[in-house]
Amino acid sequence: MATDKVKLLGYVFSPFSRRVEWALKLKGIDYEYVEEDIFNKSPLLLQLNPVRKKVPVLVHGNEVVSESFTILEYIDETWKQNPLLPQDPYARAISRFWANFTEEKVLDAAFTALICSTGEQQEKALKSTIEALEHIEGDLMGKKILGGESIGYLDIAMGWISYWLPIWEEVGSGQVLDPSKFPAIISWINKILSHPVIKDNLPPRDKAVAYFHGRRNFYTSGKT
Repeated sequence: MATDKVKLLGYVFSPFSRRVEWALKLKGIDYEYVEEDIFNKSPLLLQLNPVRKKVPVLVHGNEVVSESFTILEYIDETWKQNPLLPQDPYARAISRFWANFTEEKVLDAAFTALICSTGEQQEKALKSTIEALEHIEGDLMGKKILGGESIGYLDIAMGWISYWLPIWEEVGSGQVLDPSKFPAIISWINKILSHPVIKDNLPPRDKAVAYFHGRRNFYTSGKT
């Protein structure tokens, strides 16, 4: 089964697609990449993911897996080399907790603040983002499950912070990653961005900035 062909449907500016690509490359898995137009979804995407109609979607032989965290675990369980999740059950549980926390409390708030909102709504979302990052800085940084000798599940799950969040800060004219406030997170970001699998598999920054400017204009048009 592990030798069946692998196909990934993704989108160039999606951090969710990129994290799956990072996992496949860290595992040394050959795969076919299919770029999707998320604004004009293909019949293939709608067939493979009829419920959510979103990327990423992983096709492995006859198996179809969607949702990036689910795909990461599927990859880790199917291809045993270069494990992503810790072997210890407690450490695995903690990794999953922080991955979900970051997705729900940091990513959602940061995207709302820097891409989707203005005025009081933006200020409120910025505050929520910073408060969530404070938990990561104080409670997670320095733990072996993050930023260890090799990149693991949690590094991949949180990897969007290293590249997408600074782009969103530029687009939304707001700062959340204050180096004086989050020195451990900044140090981790520098380590993540220096890893060859990460740095060689990122969207061009200028094009990403232009794309998210377009998204911000779309979401905030008419707002004051």
